[in-house]
Amino acid sequence: MKVLVTGGAGFIGSHLVDALLAAGHDVVGFDSLDPQVHPSGEWPPYLNPAAHWIRGDVRDADALAAALDGVEAIHHLAAFVGVGQSMYEIRRYIDGNNVGTAVLLEAAVARRDRIRKLIVASSMSLYGEGRYLDSRGAPIAPRPRSEAQLRAHDWTVYGPDGQPATPIPTDEEKLPQPTSVYAVSKRDQEELVLAVGNAYDIPTVALRFFNVYGPRQALSNPYTGVAAIFSSRLLAGRPPVVFEDGEQTRDFVHVSDIVQANVLALERDGANGQVVNVGTGRAVAIREVAETLARVLGRPIPPEITGQFRAGDIRHCVADISRARRLLGYEPRISFEEGMAQLAEWVAEQPPDDRFDEARQALEARRLIR
Repeated sequence: MKVLVTGGAGFIGSHLVDALLAAGHDVVGFDSLDPQVHPSGEWPPYLNPAAHWIRGDVRDADALAAALDGVEAIHHLAAFVGVGQSMYEIRRYIDGNNVGTAVLLEAAVARRDRIRKLIVASSMSLYGEGRYLDSRGAPIAPRPRSEAQLRAHDWTVYGPDGQPATPIPTDEEKLPQPTSVYAVSKRDQEELVLAVGNAYDIPTVALRFFNVYGPRQALSNPYTGVAAIFSSRLLAGRPPVVFEDGEQTRDFVHVSDIVQANVLALERDGANGQVVNVGTGRAVAIREVAETLARVLGRPIPPEITGQFRAGDIRHCVADISRARRLLGYEPRISFEEGMAQLAEWVAEQPPDDRFDEARQALEARRLIR
């Protein structure tokens, strides 16, 4: 097929372009080259020259029309990414993520007789807190922790009975409880795509990515994934900054496994009309990420555990990937240890570009870190 990848020059998009080309597809990469991700404003050198590259913004209907010429499938990855930044650049995130998706959908609907699949990149952030069990072993979906609790440095998630709750893998049936503007925008993106796809009989899939890491992640973007942020700090000889007590957990999934799920969703129809988690099912503490990267990068710098909290942060969220396995045949292939070693090899060849302090100051100035 001829496939369009929006955000094709980005971290995930560029790897997906490589995989689609390797699978024999004709690929169009579409990207605005946002300066927060691409500071030079130029096409990055790792892009595959076998793809057709178009510079454009998904909010530009004319640019999209040109990119969609002859296209039969779309992977929509273009989005502004950054939980913290979204809380003060609210209009930018809603405009880029939601309006951009709306413009893309109008263009797809105009070509609905030709579009065979539309896959949108969603995010685990829309869940808010993940699934838990209460003290009696019953499944619960707790509300966000209160301001008073966090100010008291009590990081625990409690059940309705007031007892500590136990985190378990989060399945797609958990109702979204987004705690950031970014998370709201991702929820709306996936609902827009699924609703329009259903109305116009365009097969659509929303893939809920968990915490993606790997080579090509923008080290210059202080709002990108925590593995890249920690790597930038360590390269510059500075400690990774970890909020709360560092024991909060996430599901870290290698970019190659994210690509695997995207290709499966394109080539198989089992997940059409569905939302699907893409992760590993393994919980990793944020402190462990910092310590692992310090070790594999050969930078023995312990993390700075701040005891502060960020507005909208959650405690635990790890993927239940049963649906991805059942509907797509997805199986994560890269372990956390192997993936971190691969990331370290790539990071070691990059120049230091630590911009975390400016991002931290912007959040503190707005009292989003307390």
